[in-house]
Amino acid sequence: MGSDFSHYSALTEQVFELAQHSGADAVELFQTRSLSRPVFFEANRLKQLEVSEAEGIALRLWREGCPGLAVAYGPIEPQSLVDRALALSQLNDPETIELSAASSSTYPDLGQAVPVEQLVEWGREAIALIRQVYPDILCTAEWECDIETTRLLNSQGLDCGYTDTTLSCYIEAEWIRGDDFLSIGDGQTERGQLDPVALAQQILQRVKWAADNTPPPIGKIPVLFTSKAADMLWGTVQAAISGKQVLEGASPWSDRLGEPVISPSLTLSQHPDIGPYSCPFDDEGTPTQPITFIKEGELQLFYTDRRVGRQLSSGSTGNGFRPGLGSYPTPGLFNLMVQPGAANLPELIGSLKDGLIVDQMLGGGAGISGDFSINVDLGYRVRNGEIVGRVKNTMVAGNVYTALKQVVALGSDAEWNGSCYTPSLIVDGLSVTGRG
Repeated sequence: MGSDFSHYSALTEQVFELAQHSGADAVELFQTRSLSRPVFFEANRLKQLEVSEAEGIALRLWREGCPGLAVAYGPIEPQSLVDRALALSQLNDPETIELSAASSSTYPDLGQAVPVEQLVEWGREAIALIRQVYPDILCTAEWECDIETTRLLNSQGLDCGYTDTTLSCYIEAEWIRGDDFLSIGDGQTERGQLDPVALAQQILQRVKWAADNTPPPIGKIPVLFTSKAADMLWGTVQAAISGKQVLEGASPWSDRLGEPVISPSLTLSQHPDIGPYSCPFDDEGTPTQPITFIKEGELQLFYTDRRVGRQLSSGSTGNGFRPGLGSYPTPGLFNLMVQPGAANLPELIGSLKDGLIVDQMLGGGAGISGDFSINVDLGYRVRNGEIVGRVKNTMVAGNVYTALKQVVALGSDAEWNGSCYTPSLIVDGLSVTGRG
């Protein structure tokens, strides 16, 4: 499936044409079509192959300035969809119409699909590598190729679309030794190629670190968040730099533009053409662009969609995304990249005299307040630059905004965690509690 929309463009254009002649002031049609081919492994064996296809249309129109949004999945009756959108517009108050200007753009496909046979081969290879070293480990895994086509049209003359292919994998390795249960999970999200050898090596390294149990350190100590665990910190930052949170008065950085807000060692930016979540335009049709939100600790910009950008008098940054097909666009981030440091993970570990490594945690993020108290699902104690074992029954507490002012070092080992590219980092002075 490529960027040729002819397979289902007739239905799309029929809906669009009917909506334009329905008496509506303005019309926007957003369409997605996805093909997913996941491969599942359970207890070290191939369990099942699946093929999942989905197609949906979101029609948004305004009549006398009042919006109506109607959604349909799969085969639809065009006139019924238009009638529903018109009926819903009668229930809403008038609003400013935010539509992208006329543009007809064809973007190159992003990523490259791989056959199911390749996914199966990668999965078997990774599991075999793990079990060569630890035969008692049970692996559950999912390897997937996901192809999604997006098209957006509006009555201003906009017509743009592209096809996005993403590869992903995840392995959970379980090791039971008597009454000691160890679960280690890791994955990759890439375009074009996954690396089963690297993924297996990451799992094996963590099993080795967790081979022995040791009491946790207690008190205010340095904590090293691995790249996948560090995502908890960046979730709060993403909320704080949202223009929507600024409008609602929820962001603690609402009046801090141009000021230092976190450690000068940190630079956060968005790159629309790098990584597995790149996209040429947002869900409002605004072209995406490279943006630096925080430069060397100093807040530069908030991200916005058209509505929020107008209310903040800053314009859209190309970050208007729909949480779901039936939702209105709202400010959202993609491809947020935390600039890595110079030290690799072994060097970061070697710099700790007495500290804790957090690799997996239980519970959600800190939220916009920044306060967190997390249970460490998988963590290791470091003494004199060496990992001495796995800690259990351990909690870490602190505040994200305070922690990010106390960054001691950044790793060079950045990885994609969802749509955020994050390195490992050491934060000083977090509170650690627990029992051996």
